[in-house]
Amino acid sequence: MNGSDEDRAAVEEEFSEIKGALLSDTVRVLSPDEPLCVRETVTVEKAVADMMAMRRAAVLVVDGSGRLAGIFTERDVLTRVVGCGLTPAATQVRQVMTKDPDALAVTDRVAYAVNRMSVAGYRTIPLVDDDRRPVGVVTATHVIKWMADLFPEAILNLRPGDALKHPSEVDAG
Repeated sequence: MNGSDEDRAAVEEEFSEIKGALLSDTVRVLSPDEPLCVRETVTVEKAVADMMAMRRAAVLVVDGSGRLAGIFTERDVLTRVVGCGLTPAATQVRQVMTKDPDALAVTDRVAYAVNRMSVAGYRTIPLVDDDRRPVGVVTATHVIKWMADLFPEAILNLRPGDALKHPSEVDAG
């Protein structure tokens, strides 16, 4: 086996490990964010201020029992508020949220989260307990960071068009 074949075999083995992680790791390994929860009557202005202060892509809207009733995302700000000419200070999140959103549990597989993001087009997914109370939030960014942690250093340091090298041969620059 020459050097190129050895490199290819090593990469194939690493990709096999990545596939295994995708199918076996649970959402918990993504280190989900704590949920940022608001009530339906809060204004869009307040919800956006909270999102910005906490650096979050969404707020989870809860009912009086603390159960997930909706989600309001940065995409909603653009398409349902600004794009429709609504006034954030005069609009309640219940008017522009996605009601009864899909949610996952921390025990669901990462592969299912990727499926929901890909097939349904979600960038932000609420995580709930058995009583549908929010326990976290995962975003596409969480998935990308998880994937980056799985990839070997040689691939992460590979410039476009470069040939694969042994990790020990890749410079840090």
